[in-house]
Amino acid sequence: MKEISRRAWLKSASLGSGLALLGASGIASSLSAEEIRKFNPRPLAGPIRLGSNENPYGPSEKMRQAMIGAFENGCRYPWSYNGNLVKMIAEKEGVPENYIVPVAGSTEGLKVAGITFGRGGEIITCAPTFLSMMEYAELWGTEINWVPLDKDLDFDLEEIEKRVSHETRLVFLCNPNNPTGKLLPAQRVLDFCETVSKRAVVFSDEAYYDYITEPNYPSMVELVKKGHDVVVSRTLSKVYGLAGIRLGYLIARPELAAKLKDRVVANTNIMAIEAGKAALLDSEFYQFSLQKNKEAKSLITQTLDDLKLPYLESHANFVFFQSGRDIAELNKTMAQKGFVIGRPFPPLNDWCRISTGTIEEVTLYNQAIREVLG
Repeated sequence: MKEISRRAWLKSASLGSGLALLGASGIASSLSAEEIRKFNPRPLAGPIRLGSNENPYGPSEKMRQAMIGAFENGCRYPWSYNGNLVKMIAEKEGVPENYIVPVAGSTEGLKVAGITFGRGGEIITCAPTFLSMMEYAELWGTEINWVPLDKDLDFDLEEIEKRVSHETRLVFLCNPNNPTGKLLPAQRVLDFCETVSKRAVVFSDEAYYDYITEPNYPSMVELVKKGHDVVVSRTLSKVYGLAGIRLGYLIARPELAAKLKDRVVANTNIMAIEAGKAALLDSEFYQFSLQKNKEAKSLITQTLDDLKLPYLESHANFVFFQSGRDIAELNKTMAQKGFVIGRPFPPLNDWCRISTGTIEEVTLYNQAIREVLG
């Protein structure tokens, strides 16, 4: 099973140049001048991009000042500057420093893990999900064993476990999953990862972990601490608002972490290191991002309720809903209105993923989707 790639979709989508409705909207910012200064909302301009699960806020003022302050070190290689960042991440995750592998966004971590552990065998995962690991591993000859999501659009853990064989090198989970935003039952996924990691490496993509609303939901880092062959990825692209800066990290027991470090290509850079250190200390921006995401999701789901369109409960910064229209056609229609929405996720071709934007962006999107689907 093969989804259309993000790059191919962006090339084929009609992005339109503008939004007449923007100029005539008269929508004022919902933020104070101080909030605009500190939290840096993106400008209200067309096309409005609600298709890439980006945080519409950030980098925060503290992160920007940290990057500006580090600019004079831009002539230096970053290797000797990584130490403090790795220490901060290790303390945050509750593991020793040699468990941490900094990468240029978690996408690099996924690709590195795919070729490190998947090459020469197969990777098992469900579809649809985030594809970067599998697409890259296929280029290196890895077979992908695709399992459909179950009837509830969850990762089918039972079927995945049945398919694990001597050919299986790695099992990939995305939890919460992209594009559904769904979260696997806590004890079920813990038991699954513990059992399967005795036969293959289990990779848990936790890019959206910060958005989980279920109390005390465990990260699979808990299994890493116990010595299991589990690798966890995290990113600062989402809630921390650093998608364009490229910073993420992997957590794995030292033997696995060392193998991953040997395959890292892009690594981090001076600006990313300083932005990351500031981000991890900026609890005000972190909480602001979570609150605004909650507000934006509520506005989106209220409109879907009014339109009587089914959607999934999301533990992420997007909403996945059943539009009842072929997504390729809906993309074109929304592009003509000045909005970029989620790409196709076969076989769910009449489902649409909408990322949360600023309150102003979401307000305009809601007006447009009512006109199209109302």
